Amino acid sequence: MMTGEEGHPLPYVSEIVLKKRKIKDELAITRRTQLELGKYGAKKSKKQSDVSDIKRPEQFIKEFRDKELDLIRMKQRAKRPKSMIPKLRSKLLFIIRIQGKNDMHPKTRKILYNLRLRKVFSGVFVKATEGVMEMLLKVEPYVTYGYPNLKNVNELVYKKGYAKIDKKPVPLTDNNIIEQTLGKYGIICIEDIVHEIANVGPHFKEVIHFMGPLMLSKPEDGLIKGKKQPYKEGGDAGNREDEINDLISKMN
Repeated sequence: MMTGEEGHPLPYVSEIVLKKRKIKDELAITRRTQLELGKYGAKKSKKQSDVSDIKRPEQFIKEFRDKELDLIRMKQRAKRPKSMIPKLRSKLLFIIRIQGKNDMHPKTRKILYNLRLRKVFSGVFVKATEGVMEMLLKVEPYVTYGYPNLKNVNELVYKKGYAKIDKKPVPLTDNNIIEQTLGKYGIICIEDIVHEIANVGPHFKEVIHFMGPLMLSKPEDGLIKGKKQPYKEGGDAGNREDEINDLISKMN
């Protein structure tokens, strides 16, 4: 014998209505999160501005696949015969990072960090060696490089150069700062720094570590097209040899 009323069937709700409810709920959650992060409220603090917007699962999947594809391509480039690595025509290289955000594999990012290229449009002077050229081959889609002339070395140091004192950037406007750190190597002024870099002198390494990576100006529209193909094939990346000087002049 049954005690109580028999259960009634639940009312029918169409699939379209259920989808609309789901979308509405997702939007409500996203909006609430954005409000908590200050997206539509007062001006965000630096800490809040660093927090990225919520990503959907398909975005994470795409980024993961892009990173794995980047690793595969990096390994393929590394397997190229050494005969494909161009012969060095100068002791000095200037490298500019032109690409690289969410699509980079951690191993690619590590090589860029080892080159001190942590930001897009940052540039560094390096001593040209076979080891450096092999590193550049692995990260080729994200950098462009070549042989800077004396004029551009001079202008880069004077316009963009700075010293790293206690991990803080200090403009190279006072020769006393240079002499205090590099005086023991016979480098006492900014002209000495230019000379040491341009000639890849015996204390090139000390000078480069005294200075920080150079932040170049964002290129004009059309100057960097965002193509990861080699420069010689119509892209932006890779070895420009002497033609790097045209790009430096426009970004300095």
